[in-house]
Amino acid sequence: MPANQVQNHHADLHLGKPQHGWRLWLYTVIFEADTPAGRAFDVSLICAIVLSVAVVIADSVASIHDVHGDSFTVIEWCFTALFTFEYLARLACVRHPWRYMTSFYGVIDLLAVLPTYLAFFAPDVQALIDVRILRLLRVFRVLKLVAYVDEYGRLGRALAQSRHKIFIFLSFVLMVVLVMGTLMYVVEGPEHGFTSIPIAVYWAITTMTTVGFGDLTPHTDVGRLIASTMMLVGWGTLAVPTGIVTAEFTAQRFTELPTTRTCAECLSEGHRADASYCRDCGAPLPTYQHD
Repeated sequence: MPANQVQNHHADLHLGKPQHGWRLWLYTVIFEADTPAGRAFDVSLICAIVLSVAVVIADSVASIHDVHGDSFTVIEWCFTALFTFEYLARLACVRHPWRYMTSFYGVIDLLAVLPTYLAFFAPDVQALIDVRILRLLRVFRVLKLVAYVDEYGRLGRALAQSRHKIFIFLSFVLMVVLVMGTLMYVVEGPEHGFTSIPIAVYWAITTMTTVGFGDLTPHTDVGRLIASTMMLVGWGTLAVPTGIVTAEFTAQRFTELPTTRTCAECLSEGHRADASYCRDCGAPLPTYQHD
């Protein structure tokens, strides 16, 4: 089930679903992923997003750009035209376009096309250090995948449900690195590179996370003992947030997600796949086709 099924129920309700005509048909195709047309639209858009980002990445390689630069420019403008049409279609089929424009995905959709136009109309603006910076912003298109891949939605919901536990965990980690960093500052001192408590806390963070850049190392026996303790604590600590999020993933498996079924009378969305009547107004629901 695509992730935008749930997102439509919670976020896209406020956009306003048209009641009839071509706008209703367009809204069904673009925003309702339960229908065959909506699913085909999502899959096609995913392919376009991936290909467009691949073009941006390939165009950043100098040797490839020298050979295929002109072709990449043509392809980029084709993708830009496609995403522009998609963005305008979304604005046209909702009853509250401004709400969509200011929503998270509305901003992402705008960022997917805006840099190309800015680089075209203002290539000589001195305030821009390099127009390529604008072109690189096209990789924001990859964020559009969040709206169409279910795993992104599951991850977001799991993180949201775990936010309080993760906050407590991060608070504990912050206290540990602050205490151990301060202790290391006292033990090693400026002569060994630990010139301040923030520098020592930086060392504690890199040690606890097992990154270990090696730019700061203990020289005393006590310092090495502290470092060894931090390594062991960090090795065990990394498993905690993984367990928290995994538990939420497991809980989601037993939770039935709503669909994007919409009542034709009151426009309420998110009804169960086996529902026959609207839960809000009681009107009969249209037959649900998920294949």
